[in-house]
Amino acid sequence: MTSDKLGGMKEKASILKVKALITIRALFVTLLLGSSFLFEIGYARFPYPHALSYLIITLYTLTIIYSLLIGKIKNLKVFLYIQLILDVFFEIALIYITGGVESWFSFTLILTVISSSIVLNRRAGYIISTLSSILYGTLIDLQFYGQLPIDFDSSIEGKDFLYNIFAHIISIYLTAYLSGYLSYRLERIVQKLEERDADLRDLEFFNKEVIESLPSGLFTTDTSGNILIFNRAAERITGTKKDFIIGKRIDRALPFLKLPILDGRMEGIIKDNGVEKIIGLNISTLRDIGGKDTGLIGIFQDLTELKKLETEIKKKEKWAVIGELSASIAHEIRNPLASLKGSIEMLKEGTIPQKHRERLMEIALKEMGRLNRIITDFLTYSRPGPTEFKRFDLHSVLDETLELLKNVEQNKGNISIKKDFSGRLEVNADPQKIRQVFWNLGINAMEAMPEGGELVVSTKNREKTVEVSFRDSGHGIHEKNIKEIFYPFFTTKEQGTGLGLAIAYRIIEEHKGKLTVNSRYGIGTTFEIMLPMADGK
Repeated sequence: MTSDKLGGMKEKASILKVKALITIRALFVTLLLGSSFLFEIGYARFPYPHALSYLIITLYTLTIIYSLLIGKIKNLKVFLYIQLILDVFFEIALIYITGGVESWFSFTLILTVISSSIVLNRRAGYIISTLSSILYGTLIDLQFYGQLPIDFDSSIEGKDFLYNIFAHIISIYLTAYLSGYLSYRLERIVQKLEERDADLRDLEFFNKEVIESLPSGLFTTDTSGNILIFNRAAERITGTKKDFIIGKRIDRALPFLKLPILDGRMEGIIKDNGVEKIIGLNISTLRDIGGKDTGLIGIFQDLTELKKLETEIKKKEKWAVIGELSASIAHEIRNPLASLKGSIEMLKEGTIPQKHRERLMEIALKEMGRLNRIITDFLTYSRPGPTEFKRFDLHSVLDETLELLKNVEQNKGNISIKKDFSGRLEVNADPQKIRQVFWNLGINAMEAMPEGGELVVSTKNREKTVEVSFRDSGHGIHEKNIKEIFYPFFTTKEQGTGLGLAIAYRIIEEHKGKLTVNSRYGIGTTFEIMLPMADGK
């Protein structure tokens, strides 16, 4: 908080103190002195009863003057000191005209000491205490020695006068200490509260400006879903005015929200002047300092243009993939077609020996088989059959696949297959497609170990998922190729189609799973499959 604000707050507090002092003085004169004068209480005992009326008139006059000067005095502190000092003199005069040592009004000095500590500070309390003690002691001494024409009871001795002065001085200073301490503590607390209040107001203003300046729509609700905060961006996105929506349920502004609202990310559609808007919304629970739920806070954006842009990008990506795929298919088909054409042309000439003729026929048949395999794999990738989910034991499918892998052409007897299975793992999946994934990964691992090696197939239970890994000790994959191995027709093998891993990746995606690879060139490769576990497991 700035010094100007603090100065302004202190000035206002001082004016309030001046007004309070004037008011209390007026009440005292009216209630105490006025009633004594009106009902002539104690008049028979007062040495100067008529002087009391002049004193009351003087005090009323000064009170009026003080009230008129409040707005014109620049130094309020000096103004307060003058009032308090004059009050002490008037109280001494009151004590004098009402009997001195026998006066009923000596307690008024204590009231002035308390007032000085409250309206000023502890130092003022001690100053007024000192002035009051000196004047009171002087008054009583002069009365005792007969210097003032005030009679007193002859039974009162000198020691009684001395004790009276001592008791009053002790009472006055003790009052100054206690009231000064309490006033100081109170002033400090009030100052801190005022500073805190000003800081809170500044913070509230700052938070309001921040909330209103957010580019995203923001709202908060109570536990019943009634809107408490609705910023400018929320008005702009929804087309709903804050004054209309505050206090109403949030589904009035965002109709796709249905109570009770759960935390999380969601999307919905609203209509603004007949135009549909796609809204992306994030909801969180609003809690107080004690952790108690007090409502909801939501931040949302208009995703309409973003969704349009995403659609356009996906279309462009789709056409780009189709073009790339077409080029890859053409490249893969051109090579075996070239071999077929060359073999058939040589056979057509009929001039080559029988031995070479048989060799050419073998090449032609082999290339036709290669063409058939490319077309079959491509159709499997581009037009997958419907997925038939069943609940089955994953280990049984793995066992069948690994038995078949022991007898494939790629396994020349120098590759050992090890299993590291954990318990019984049931999944809800298409067994034929999962078997296709295991077969493709197994073949890929064996082709990576032409000189022999070890294939370790392991499974793990991860509470909500099942993990299957194929780890080989082959030549590994270059780091530059890691990001492309799941792309269609990407292969580093002479006879490969580049569709085996792409098919496996697509099948795992269909099953809401994940297929990852970790490889170090020259050491080996590990493929990991993560599948959701069957419900109830």
